[in-house]
Amino acid sequence: MRSAKVVTALAVTAACAAAAVAVAGSRRGGTPERTAGALPPATAQVTRQTLRETLDVDGELGYGPTLTATSRRAGTVTWLPAGGTVVGQGQPLFRVDDVPAVLLLGSMPAYRAMAPGTEGPDVAQLEQNLRALGYQGFTVDDEYTDATADAVQRWQEKLGLPETGVVELGRVVFASGTVRVDSLEAETGQAAAPGQRLLTYTGTATIVTVDLDVEDRAVAKAGNAVSITLPDGKRVPGKVTEVTTVIEPGAGQDAEPTTRVEALVAPDDPRAADEFGQAAVDVTFTASERRDVLTVPVAALVALDEGGFGVEVVDGAATRHVPVTTGLFAGGRVEITGDGLAEGTTVGMPA
Repeated sequence: MRSAKVVTALAVTAACAAAAVAVAGSRRGGTPERTAGALPPATAQVTRQTLRETLDVDGELGYGPTLTATSRRAGTVTWLPAGGTVVGQGQPLFRVDDVPAVLLLGSMPAYRAMAPGTEGPDVAQLEQNLRALGYQGFTVDDEYTDATADAVQRWQEKLGLPETGVVELGRVVFASGTVRVDSLEAETGQAAAPGQRLLTYTGTATIVTVDLDVEDRAVAKAGNAVSITLPDGKRVPGKVTEVTTVIEPGAGQDAEPTTRVEALVAPDDPRAADEFGQAAVDVTFTASERRDVLTVPVAALVALDEGGFGVEVVDGAATRHVPVTTGLFAGGRVEITGDGLAEGTTVGMPA
């Protein structure tokens, strides 16, 4: 994993020390210390800007987590979609004994048959889908009534199924949205048993999966903005949509498990990365940000005799050292505050 742009405390300390060594002579805050013949060899301007401390990591562009569809009934696999096929609400995901398992939308997996008298959130999901598919005449709630059964019969007729009014286990597959078939785990003509893996699927929106070290978790909070660098070098904005802690068992018998953080990142424009499908990308997280602050190059800092840091302000033919309070270090610059410092102030720099 690359973490190329994080400014660590050690790096900051080293940079400050190097800046201090680079400046010669007395450094008493606020007093004139140089004449025209001894002006610093170079100068820089105090600027007002937004500083960002960033973390660059490798990401994998794809379609997000892979899920598995299994047969819930014994029989023969008679049809499977090709890899890459997009399956939407109300369409068959696969067929066993030439009977479709229909994709419906919902977060609760199908786990039982549903018939008049059945109650629960799975019934509500079914009724929501029937309503979305155009069926009427029932109340969308968590009760499977005779009116629900009538709508199911009309749905079964359209699918070419026996009009029983009962949704048997294995006749529907609930997913969070439209899916994309990733790979096939079985073949047509193969015998299927309950629990048999038939295919894997993903969502249809392009998603970047990023593995982070545990200590970097703070930069990957759901909703945080990121920048994604695509294979062609184009940068597109995105957001963290999900963060999960993953514990992986050790490779050997006595090996310790390892913990990592997996973050899912979505481009703000869902179509921005469609042309690449699956590819390696770079993701830039913002670890810290300070808006509209005064900054100088890190090398402009000097160590003062009385302790702390300052900058050497160039004032015409003379200079003076002004104590400063430092804030965020990022991108070779440092946030500062100090008496009399303003945007455009000239400060000394080492050669």
